[in-house]
Amino acid sequence: MANTEAYEKGRAMRRRLMGDAYVERMDKTVYTDDTMKKFGDYATEAVFGMLWTRPGIDVKTRTLICVVSDTAMGRDPELAIHLRMARREGWSEEELIEVLLHMSGYVGLPLVREAIITARKVFSEMRAEG
Repeated sequence: MANTEAYEKGRAMRRRLMGDAYVERMDKTVYTDDTMKKFGDYATEAVFGMLWTRPGIDVKTRTLICVVSDTAMGRDPELAIHLRMARREGWSEEELIEVLLHMSGYVGLPLVREAIITARKVFSEMRAEG
């Protein structure tokens, strides 16, 4: 893929949100073949480079929107990624758990239970990483 301006902005945003070590680990374990590389390049340019860098709302708020939408849709693998991003952007563990608990009245306890299990794992991993 040609390195467009959006792609370069996306690479920087992805590293900001996930951290260098996590990005490198994903690149070595997830984006290892041509098909996933194409997906990763597209996501870097279109999602991180064009969507996440839009004006209008801050990046911290965008991370919370992702946590909420992943929880509502029961997308726990993506939720784990977005919880990491939300923590890196300044949301505390307590704030994120409160958001999830609040959602139980709107999307149901089973989805929130799974989200909290995912959060517990991500927060533990992040504490271990320092």
